[in-house]
Amino acid sequence: MLWGLKRPMKSIAKLIPHLAVVLSIAFLGLIAGSYLVFVNAFPARHLTDAYRGGHALLDKWSKWQQAYPTEFWQPVRSAASGVTVYDPERAANGLTLYTTGGGQRAVLISMAGEVLHEWQLPFSAVWDETAAVRVPQPDSLIYFRQAHLYPNGDLLAIYEAAGDTPWGYGLVKMDKNSKPIWKYLQHAHHDLDVASDGKIYVLTHEVRSTTIRFWRHLEPPRIDDFVVVLSPDGEELQKVSVVDAFIDSPFARMVNLVAWYTEGDYFHTNAIDVLDPAAAAALAPGAREPVLLSMRELGAIGILDLADQRFGWALRGAWVGQHDPDLLPNGNLLLFDNYGHYGEGGISRVIEFDPDSLEIVWRYTGGADHPFYSGVRSAQERLANGNTLITESEGGRLFEVTPEGEIVWEYLNPVRGGENGDLIAVVSWGQRIDPASLDPEFLEAPAS
Repeated sequence: MLWGLKRPMKSIAKLIPHLAVVLSIAFLGLIAGSYLVFVNAFPARHLTDAYRGGHALLDKWSKWQQAYPTEFWQPVRSAASGVTVYDPERAANGLTLYTTGGGQRAVLISMAGEVLHEWQLPFSAVWDETAAVRVPQPDSLIYFRQAHLYPNGDLLAIYEAAGDTPWGYGLVKMDKNSKPIWKYLQHAHHDLDVASDGKIYVLTHEVRSTTIRFWRHLEPPRIDDFVVVLSPDGEELQKVSVVDAFIDSPFARMVNLVAWYTEGDYFHTNAIDVLDPAAAAALAPGAREPVLLSMRELGAIGILDLADQRFGWALRGAWVGQHDPDLLPNGNLLLFDNYGHYGEGGISRVIEFDPDSLEIVWRYTGGADHPFYSGVRSAQERLANGNTLITESEGGRLFEVTPEGEIVWEYLNPVRGGENGDLIAVVSWGQRIDPASLDPEFLEAPAS
């Protein structure tokens, strides 16, 4: 019996030297691989890219297959829905257009909250094989981030998705009956603006693997942003790299302050406004084609001149994670400061400030009776009567405040979800619209 056991033991003993050689080679390979990654030598870049790509894909498959775990839905803060406050004497009366995380839809409502018109167009109905997104998420994980309404009822809308990288899915123009007119299926995201000549200005992004000299901490692969100019018919006319334009400007040193948590999305440009050159001259003299941008992860806002593809002005301030800066007629700037409030009422605030002195001349911060906070998205608009329309995205809430901070109109998204209706669909963006700016035929004719 013992003799029978000795034979396999002798065989194993003979294998030990070979096993030791294999383990030694594997250990040396590990050391060599670690060194190559450390010094960023070939093929470290390919290994790193593959790892990051696999990690993103695993995250997409494991976390983002159902609608309700996504950030498009947030805990309900109030059982009320629709219009809860309306002071017709002090509110800037008009129509309100908003986009919601509760589907690929935009909604136009009256001051009383009555739905006057609605647009719905699933991404699956516009996707084709020319799209930058090769394998899109299901429609339940896609929504309209931003929209623009034309007088005749045509609508531009940006698609975004949860749990995908890059997350921008494209731009579509549809008629008042939600029938597509044209589509631009590059990675359009966050925001758009339409100039007086009909040209469309939109943000796109793409993964780039270039190394930026002197700014090697912007490590590839990166999600780099671009400003794209489209014709009124959706044809691409110009494309400018935001990263390249910024590091080629006097403000490049701000790149050293990029947030630690960006995971390759180093700028995260989230807003674009087309500016009149005369209005922008005080901040960016000589800019011929200025656009105002917000770069969240830099904590910076800036003016990019598309004519020379450089930033002519940029600024950091006491805001954190900002969205939607607007240049006001008085020369001040208005923005949604997502994380910059540290007092009672919540983490967020809306501020108007002097860009020269950085003095805050107006703010809205909420209070104990009206908590105000949204860590992502959100927007604001200074209205003709001096009031401010605020989109509190995570609260699923639109509301209008006077210069004194009194709420004179409030609307809570009626779209609820979750097992017990304890989730509210976010409101991504809202805008007050003068009915006189719309064609009477559009307002009078229901969508078919």
